Amino acid sequence: MNVFFERKYVVQGIFILVGIVLLIKLFYIQVIDNKYVVSANSNVLRKLVIYPARGIVYDRHNKILVQNEPVYDLLVIPRQILPFDTSELCRLIGIKREVLISKLKKARSFSPVKSSIIEKQLSARTYATFQEKLFEFPGFFVQNRTVRKYPNAMAAHILGYIGEVDERVIEKSGNYYQMGDYLGISGIEKSYEEVLKGRRGVKNIMVDVFNRAKGSYEDGKYDTTALAGEKLICSLDLQLQQYGELLMRNKRGSVVAIEPNTGEILAYISSPNYDPNLLVGRQRGSNYSKLVQDELKPLFNRPIQAQYPPGSIFKIVQALVGQQEGVLTPQTVFPCGGGYRIGGLLVRCTHNHPPLNLEESIQYSCNAYYCNAFRKMIDQGPYSNPQEGFEVWRNRVQKFGLGTKLNIDLPNELDGLLPTQKRYDRIYGKARWKSSTIISLSIGQGELGVTPMQMANLMSILANRGYYYIPHLIKGIGERKIVKPEYTKKNYVDINPAYFETVINGMEKVVQSGTAYWSRIPNIIMCGKTGTVENPHGKDHSVFVAFAPKDNPKIAIAVVIENAGFGASWAAPIASMMVEQYLTGAVTKPKYYQERILEANLINPTEGKLKTKKGKQL
Repeated sequence: MNVFFERKYVVQGIFILVGIVLLIKLFYIQVIDNKYVVSANSNVLRKLVIYPARGIVYDRHNKILVQNEPVYDLLVIPRQILPFDTSELCRLIGIKREVLISKLKKARSFSPVKSSIIEKQLSARTYATFQEKLFEFPGFFVQNRTVRKYPNAMAAHILGYIGEVDERVIEKSGNYYQMGDYLGISGIEKSYEEVLKGRRGVKNIMVDVFNRAKGSYEDGKYDTTALAGEKLICSLDLQLQQYGELLMRNKRGSVVAIEPNTGEILAYISSPNYDPNLLVGRQRGSNYSKLVQDELKPLFNRPIQAQYPPGSIFKIVQALVGQQEGVLTPQTVFPCGGGYRIGGLLVRCTHNHPPLNLEESIQYSCNAYYCNAFRKMIDQGPYSNPQEGFEVWRNRVQKFGLGTKLNIDLPNELDGLLPTQKRYDRIYGKARWKSSTIISLSIGQGELGVTPMQMANLMSILANRGYYYIPHLIKGIGERKIVKPEYTKKNYVDINPAYFETVINGMEKVVQSGTAYWSRIPNIIMCGKTGTVENPHGKDHSVFVAFAPKDNPKIAIAVVIENAGFGASWAAPIASMMVEQYLTGAVTKPKYYQERILEANLINPTEGKLKTKKGKQL
């Protein structure tokens, strides 16, 4: 009996102890620890993601290139929906009723208690009307965010565009991104995503039974702050970019202008282009499809993706490499006679020149001169066989950044093409080819392919007498204007600086008294080279490269106009006008000269050759 009595009190004691522990825990949960209060009140709280504003982009003179504007996403929590006027909601946000019904079904299947997006990127005007009637639609709420706006409607291929992440991006990011986030898809939006994107925040909002916001929960104690992205200072000169896009209207091609002593890109034009605002907002998908289907390929980024034989501008490289390898001197003379002949092979020259020296060969762009120089280096140089001579030549050319990526700060840059010994061994047989087999390389034709960016960079090398900085579009990141270290390093091409003067003197004469005579600039010495690039698919391409002034150069430029014929006819005038605009702030060319370029439609050509004031054709 006593044993049973003792056990009774032991069991009672255990129950009492457990009860006390539970009471203490309950007191802690309800009075002390607020996180359980937040959980318990989740049915009257709304967690809003605060999307950060992406970084603003400015030009080199602090003019805005890319900014943000507010938009509003309409979301719904299916379980909170009460009967509402679907027609009125559709009218307010501008969608069809069947679309709304379909989206509501998807939202319920996703989760009855989690929010789903019904319509993205409502404009500020639409939201202003809609918010007055939001209380009529229980379960629906609006979340604000920003999208990009391009006030100047230009430079689309540089600035790029943003788009919503998909599951692949989310997984690749280690779940950093979430559904509803946006990231850069192209241009500097993609290249500088890490600094532009900022950091998300969260805001807890109390709402009443009518779905109306009643203020911040706990005075924002559990909120996190969004952090805006860093600003970017772009190297573009807004005025020069706009002028270049105007000159390139109704033309297919590229313009790239670089500041030689920094590598900063001053103008970057791919034509035809498009208004970057087309890829913003609710019509983005429809507009993108139209751009993709456009036969003129406005989305194609020509300065870094189009590849052309360099044509006569390649003679500049040949002249420098030949001097460095000891097969050319300023006094070296080769005969012309209208072209280069060896056996049954004839490479015609545009004129029947008398024997020319190195400087004159640049001035008059003699094909025969460079065929002879190529043969002397490949077949007759201090090498055991043509293949060894070719390999030395190729390595020299590659150091000029031709046929290889320059690694500029834009995505999807292409290499270009610089043929290898293996390629010719495969085509002709091992050691069964020599200079005459591949003689078209000597004048920038054949298997060579370079991008307009590489052409402009070549002019930076000439301007700097032997080195270049990697071309880049961003000259400063954030308030401290940080520059990536790879863009501050000099890249030498291993050519003796003394060898540049003869070539540059020849380029000066191209403009002052040669093929680009009509593109001279008053009181400015511009050194350039015209090119007429053979095109197996149609009319030849018009090419011109230059830098100015001759001493202490401020701008290097390359212009390519597809299917436009002679380099002097179209590419040289455009380059000349842009150089003068940049260096002096105005263009002094006669009105008829400027109008011819501005009004020309070379996509559907109706224009003739360049005319003088008296109407004489060149």
